[in-house]
Amino acid sequence: MPQVELPALAEESPGGVSTEPPDHGLGRSRGGFTTKLHLAVEQGQKPMSIVVTAGQRGDSPQFEPVLEKIRVPRVGAGRPRARPERVRADKVSGMVQRIPRRRR
Repeated sequence: MPQVELPALAEESPGGVSTEPPDHGLGRSRGGFTTKLHLAVEQGQKPMSIVVTAGQRGDSPQFEPVLEKIRVPRVGAGRPRARPERVRADKVSGMVQRIPRRRR
């Protein structure tokens, strides 16, 4: 039986050839090129830190990098603080599911 050579499969990303470095923040998905901005803002909506990622990246893995970029200004002499006294997240994230007991 004659041997048939199969064409070599190209190793590409699912959206096509990736020529952009990972720090450019462009990602290809079904919707085309997308970029996602992960922000930490203070109460007056002033941005404290920003991380730019490709659009297909998840939000949860970017939580720690966003918090690490926050720099709180010094109040007096000494080392600058790297994190605020408290952090608020979305109200949905802190909700506890309560299932009422079944009545008999």
